[in-house]
Amino acid sequence: MAVIVQKFGGTSVRDEESRKAASKHVTNAVKNGDKVVVVVSAMGRKGDPYATDTLLSLVNKEQAASSQREQDLLISCGEVISAVIFADLLRSQGWQAMAFTGAQAGFKTNEAFGRAQILDMECEHLQNMLQDLDVAVVAGFQGAGAGGEITTLGRGGSDTSAAALAAALSAAYVDIFTDVDGVMTADPGMVKEASIIESVTYEEICNMAYQGAKVIHPRAVEIARQADIPIRIRSTISGRPGTFISSRKEKEIDSGLQDRHVTGIAHMSGLSQITVRSKDYLTLQDTVFQEMAQAGISVDFINIQPTAIVYTVPDERAGEAVRLLKDKGYEPEWLSHCTKVSAVGAGMTGVPGVAAKVVAALTKENIQIYQSADSHTTIWVLVKKEDEQKAVAALHHTFQLEQVRRSR
Repeated sequence: MAVIVQKFGGTSVRDEESRKAASKHVTNAVKNGDKVVVVVSAMGRKGDPYATDTLLSLVNKEQAASSQREQDLLISCGEVISAVIFADLLRSQGWQAMAFTGAQAGFKTNEAFGRAQILDMECEHLQNMLQDLDVAVVAGFQGAGAGGEITTLGRGGSDTSAAALAAALSAAYVDIFTDVDGVMTADPGMVKEASIIESVTYEEICNMAYQGAKVIHPRAVEIARQADIPIRIRSTISGRPGTFISSRKEKEIDSGLQDRHVTGIAHMSGLSQITVRSKDYLTLQDTVFQEMAQAGISVDFINIQPTAIVYTVPDERAGEAVRLLKDKGYEPEWLSHCTKVSAVGAGMTGVPGVAAKVVAALTKENIQIYQSADSHTTIWVLVKKEDEQKAVAALHHTFQLEQVRRSR
């Protein structure tokens, strides 16, 4: 009897109608003979009574007098409420179901409240309970530190919870149910021809997630990759097969996808490019990154040259970053409101001409490239915000991603 993990996001459990649609997937799995571990997010989104942001608003978020420890205690309630209500629904349908907090399910974390890391999974109690249960419903996004302190895993934590449970229980696969039909070749709000990606590697989906695609958290993918557990991204409502995430070996069984150089186009907005110049390059490198680190400013898209460093920071931190550099005697150049556009695909590895196609496509559209970089699976370019939609659409068309098949 296989164990499978099903994760339902906030929109999939926000109301009774949504929860009943979600429960059909659980029912199908139980009838198939599987033991099902369900991971749930808090119900709904901001404005819904028990959503994470709604609970945080009760203590005024960043201006709260309560500590981060107490905020974790507060927002963990959202997932616990969701788990109890979903388990109750399953029991009313005749299934043996029980709700568990993250701690009861075995999540052991450090005490970095609000962004805790999983240190260990002690799932013996959950495994024993599964012997007599059809379904265990686990509150996602949470665990317990030393002494039983309640912790939360940060944004996307329920995805991480699902992958960690799948790895600990040697699950056959993980289904991530959401309000979209799968991972798209680009943001459909920017490219009307965007289509569902049928299958994708762990590495590709991680890169797409890090570069702005928001369907799954990259931490969850990394955990699944290490345990070699496939993930499916699926719609709670539509019943479509969604996107299958696995190792490259499994993906290449589908010979029709072997020649796909680029899998998808992702983008990340709200960036500022900073250029710092100096002939004393050793001091320059050390000073710039030390200053950014000490101020807690996240840096990305780094290019280091003999007499200059070019990198990006979030728009909202750019003014602070520039002031810090000026205080050190530098005269940084600052370009705000930029977007990083990424072409991602495991098929580009070792293939000449992919970067040339990217440049040619953007040049044809008169789009200025302010910075570029590449790895064996990703090519990044920095463009101005006003060019982002045109850039995403141009690359999507250049690599003929509208021709990606929608079903197996």
